[in-house]
Amino acid sequence: MSIQELDSKGRIVLPKKEREKMGITKRVLVINAGDHLKVIPLPEKPLESLKGILSIPKPFSELRKEAEELAEKEARRGI
Repeated sequence: MSIQELDSKGRIVLPKKEREKMGITKRVLVINAGDHLKVIPLPEKPLESLKGILSIPKPFSELRKEAEELAEKEARRGI
């Protein structure tokens, strides 16, 4: 924990030790939490961090065919 001062433009410097500990490289999300701010590190390459999060065993063409068939059935039933 440390106390920091705002500069003339309202910016603060996060201490290097804290940035390294939190894995902060370049971007952060700042959230107003009422009486304090939350600073959340963001990944440098956000899309790469999502790689593999959705593992779907079926190919897209098969998923599309199933969705079309389901939509057809629902349309016939009047849903």
